[in-house]
Amino acid sequence: MDTRPHILIIEDDIEIRSLLRDHLAREGFRVDVGDGGAALDRFRSTFGDPDLVVLDIMMPGEDGLSICRRLRAASRLPILMLTAKGDEIDRIVGLEMGADDYLPKPFSPRELVARIRAILRRAEPVPLENRRFVVNTRLTVDLDKREISHAEEGPLPLTSAEFELLGCFLTRPNRVLSREQLMDWTRGRQADPLDRTIDVQVSRLRKKIEREGELIKTVRSAGYVFTGSVKEL
Repeated sequence: MDTRPHILIIEDDIEIRSLLRDHLAREGFRVDVGDGGAALDRFRSTFGDPDLVVLDIMMPGEDGLSICRRLRAASRLPILMLTAKGDEIDRIVGLEMGADDYLPKPFSPRELVARIRAILRRAEPVPLENRRFVVNTRLTVDLDKREISHAEEGPLPLTSAEFELLGCFLTRPNRVLSREQLMDWTRGRQADPLDRTIDVQVSRLRKKIEREGELIKTVRSAGYVFTGSVKEL
């Protein structure tokens, strides 16, 4: 049985598809390629979900943002988006829709491999810390099982990136955490001064967990602090 991570590349540029397919194959991945939503649907009907999708935003027909929205509505499948260098709005929208990370074009294939491996590590079910928490007596979080549940609404769907971010806050409550620290802990890389990845992820996390009031406070020019009542079980 082939246990190599299975990567699906959705990209309309034939040359880029071929380059990425060959490079990822040399790096030990199983790779399939396609050029739109139809290719994704064919892949899933044949193989099921891949381990990760590399998804270009700008494509004819159904674009990458639409495909991302469809995937995230039904799955926590890891998504790495490829964006044009100057399209900050597309990057932000992609992250808001639930993409795990993005890579602006042009990019180094080696950086793509590093980003893919980092996302796959975050998505692994292997626990980083065998700890459980209750937040404001309403939210129960299990870092071992990567599960979060609301007392009345039941399980809440977090992406791997959002759960990683939540874990940073719960293990360091009432401490101001800078964007640079959060980027390093969750992405394994330094933050670019103009990189809004963490801000977008915090915004998405807030929408999902702040049912009865503010839990994550913005500290101007410093970062964020988790202000909810955290009790470790």
